Amino acid sequence: MADYTQDAKQLLEDIGGPDNISAVSHCATRMRFVLNDPAKADSKKIEDIPAVKGTFTQAGQYQVIIGNDVATFYNVFSKISGKEGVSKDEVKAASKQNQNPVQRAMSVLAEIFTPIIPAIVVGGLILGFRNILEAVPMGWLDGQTIVEVSQFWSGVNSFLWLIGEAIFHFLPVGITWSVAKKMGTTQILGIVLGITLVSPQLLNAYAVAGTAAAEIPVWDFGYFTIDMIGYQAQVIPAMLAGFLLAYLELGLRKVIPQAISMIFVPFFALVPTVLVAHTVLGPIGWVIGNWVSSVVYAGLGSSFNWLFGALFGFLYAPLVITGLHHMTNAIDLQLIADFDGTNLWPMIALSNIAQGSAVLAIIFLHRGNEKEEQVSIPAMISCYLGVTEPAMFGINIKYIYPFVAAMIGSGIAGLVATIFNVTANSIGVGGLPGILSIQNQYWVIFAICMVIAIVVPFVLTVVFRKYNILNKSDQVVVTEPELGK
Repeated sequence: MADYTQDAKQLLEDIGGPDNISAVSHCATRMRFVLNDPAKADSKKIEDIPAVKGTFTQAGQYQVIIGNDVATFYNVFSKISGKEGVSKDEVKAASKQNQNPVQRAMSVLAEIFTPIIPAIVVGGLILGFRNILEAVPMGWLDGQTIVEVSQFWSGVNSFLWLIGEAIFHFLPVGITWSVAKKMGTTQILGIVLGITLVSPQLLNAYAVAGTAAAEIPVWDFGYFTIDMIGYQAQVIPAMLAGFLLAYLELGLRKVIPQAISMIFVPFFALVPTVLVAHTVLGPIGWVIGNWVSSVVYAGLGSSFNWLFGALFGFLYAPLVITGLHHMTNAIDLQLIADFDGTNLWPMIALSNIAQGSAVLAIIFLHRGNEKEEQVSIPAMISCYLGVTEPAMFGINIKYIYPFVAAMIGSGIAGLVATIFNVTANSIGVGGLPGILSIQNQYWVIFAICMVIAIVVPFVLTVVFRKYNILNKSDQVVVTEPELGK
């Protein structure tokens, strides 16, 4: 077992001493610090420590890449520094002191959507498989679909819709639950609120457009009526309702005595929220959601869609640095609700692939650098599977030129994808497996876009390095102020 005593002492000194550490924890490969003054951390000296593979700053956390031995290193560091570790959630909470208001807002969005993304990924795969079964005429079946000739696959197709409907039509339940969880309020109330937005008692949101105004069911209170309309698959109405419920509950806890709070807090939080959700927040949220999705869809479908795709593909990676990329989850889900698919998400998957390909080029250029390969190889693999932060912060941003090469490759791939209207069934695994979430008629063109996202960044990274373009020192340490620009 390696002795990390000296390395841990050096890290403590170079990071600004124990008084500069507000919180510390570790994940699978990295030490995660929240520093009282990030400027005191000397990244250049820290990266010269033998056990350290790299550093980067993200979401208010200063992260030091150690590798697979991080748990052992962490235990040694904890003894030397006298700093007891905290949970990841506590580190996230502490890190907000180093975030600006926009970053904090994006962190809230991330914390709301992250818990429900696995379900959405599953739903996208199910929709893609169902498209193959029911929507693709097969030449070997005389132009018929699989469900038309096979009762078994017809049954499978029908059964899978049970899961697909639960994920997408009843998405507001997941959102209101996630808001309650993030705000630290009663999660079952969030679930109940979500159900009141999609209850079978209500007119399904997808049926509203085809229903005459006089036939829309209402709650009749004598003095006024309220339309009984559901909000299936709607994102913004669910978020607004979820936050209202959370803030009402938090406020009521402060004024209602604890002895009777179990009775009155849930009642006076839930009932008014449901009423306001169906009279004010739901209609307003629906309009906002339709407006946002229509603007994005218009940009993707206009005569200048190639420019939109190129710019989005080029700029998505910088959005990840700022944290603003979290807002795309809500836009994707709104596009899926309104247009049965999203043109935005395929470009996100291509951007992830491009960043991984730039790291692949660095691995090729720096082959034999065993210390860096402990970071670059796992980072490339995770990037191709949809997690870009280790690749961007651990490798690409440090050298600058691979990051720019990946942005260019992503922009070209995004341009091509937009021109051919490549559409995904839903959010999926944002890397090479992303093709599984693409609507089947666009598989070939998306595969071509994937090749562009692999080849262009690799070639450009090699060219930039050979001709010393954007590469004055071959390594640039990026600090928090630079990342926030």
